[in-house]
Amino acid sequence: MRSAHAERKKTRSNRKRASCQTPLQTHPYSSPIKTRSPISGWDADGKGESIWDAFCHRDDSSVFERHTGDVSCNSYHLWEEDLRCIEELGLTHYRLSLSWSRLLPDGTTGHVNQQGVRYYNQVLDGLLARGVTPMVTLYHFDLPQALQDRGGWQSADTPALFDAYARFCFGAFGDRVRLWITLNEPYVCAKLGHEDGLHAPGVRGAAYRAGHHMLRAHALAWHSYDAGYRRAQGGLVSMAINSDWAEPEDADSAEDAAAAARYLAFSLGWFAWPLFVSGDYPEVMRAAVDARLPRFSGVQPAVLGTADFFALNYYTARKVRSVGVDGGAPSMKKDLGAEGVVDPAWPLCGLPWLAVAPHGLRQLLKYIKATFNHPAVYITENGFAQTGPVLMEDGERAAFYRETVGEVAKAIEEDGVDVRGYFAWSLLDNFEWTDGYGARFGLFHVDFSDDERARTMYRSGREYAAIISKHRSRSRAHRELTSS
Repeated sequence: MRSAHAERKKTRSNRKRASCQTPLQTHPYSSPIKTRSPISGWDADGKGESIWDAFCHRDDSSVFERHTGDVSCNSYHLWEEDLRCIEELGLTHYRLSLSWSRLLPDGTTGHVNQQGVRYYNQVLDGLLARGVTPMVTLYHFDLPQALQDRGGWQSADTPALFDAYARFCFGAFGDRVRLWITLNEPYVCAKLGHEDGLHAPGVRGAAYRAGHHMLRAHALAWHSYDAGYRRAQGGLVSMAINSDWAEPEDADSAEDAAAAARYLAFSLGWFAWPLFVSGDYPEVMRAAVDARLPRFSGVQPAVLGTADFFALNYYTARKVRSVGVDGGAPSMKKDLGAEGVVDPAWPLCGLPWLAVAPHGLRQLLKYIKATFNHPAVYITENGFAQTGPVLMEDGERAAFYRETVGEVAKAIEEDGVDVRGYFAWSLLDNFEWTDGYGARFGLFHVDFSDDERARTMYRSGREYAAIISKHRSRSRAHRELTSS
């Protein structure tokens, strides 16, 4: 998940696609949970400090009500309860994120925390024992603080350190993992964490450099997997890229149409263009940023072609208009020259930036098919927030999932998009970055006032489970029909 505030959000060969009567019936239904640093036990069992641990513990913390992720939903100790929730939903796939600083407390392979290795082994083995396929993310915003002290993502040394971490994980867990994500939402990490200073590590004015080093880190890890692990393990590797759908505020304005194209180039294209199109940034981005946008060296491992599928995080859409910003220091805002606004016709779900726009997911999927050479797509995050008093009978969220799954089905059946799976965000209510516990995305409610962190399924969870059950039944019937 991303940021909570409107201003922050502005800145935020596998199975062949089935051609069946029932849309999505053969595609996995899944749910991710952030088992990153602040899942609980932030300093337990030899874990090192992460940049989000440090960010939350600052005296001037900007996190909602000064919440921290020190305990969160306590998945470090309650992982078996999480497995029970996964079984109750009937999930086929489950996305989890490893904590770099739990496995390698100082960020290097010179110090391996075997307690962290044991923990993730238990979770992976528990998923497989229940017939659930794991998708594992190596990096979800939580750089070891020890590496931040050495420059973090601004340092040209960090990509090689990430590659060493990735190789360690491929070796330790790759016999049970077939779907890997190297980095989650590099746009958010770069823009909110290194341009606006709103997310950890709280740096300003360094987004392009940080993003460039994240792309280099991804490419190194992909090449390491391809050369050293793919033949034996048979897995796939990609990067999870987030983007809004963008459409012109004025459909008849050429300026707004160009602004919407720039909006997509500076968000989705920033990281997808190098991986899928040219090995470099979008031309409109290169022209606007010029010398401040780093260049890929010919002596470095190629970035182009280092994604085995397209991993998409989608939450909302924007109407985009062209704007001019004169004077002052260079910034991403000036480079973009566009502003995204919420259509008043789109309802908001709890958070001021999170307009409910399921139609935008279908449009974005069509755009990805047309722009990035018809890749296989996993929708790796998509969800609906609740704020204020807890509403267990969350009918609006249940309706959101029904409508969204319907839009994905149209993208598959009518538009020919090769969607392989859909991950709902998220299994549990949890620590949502600068929103702390003020925003709840879970299919299960977590009582954060209770030391036991009791999990209770929302109505949306029950209905999501019913969707899974229905399509599993139809899938079985289809297989029986085609095999007879």
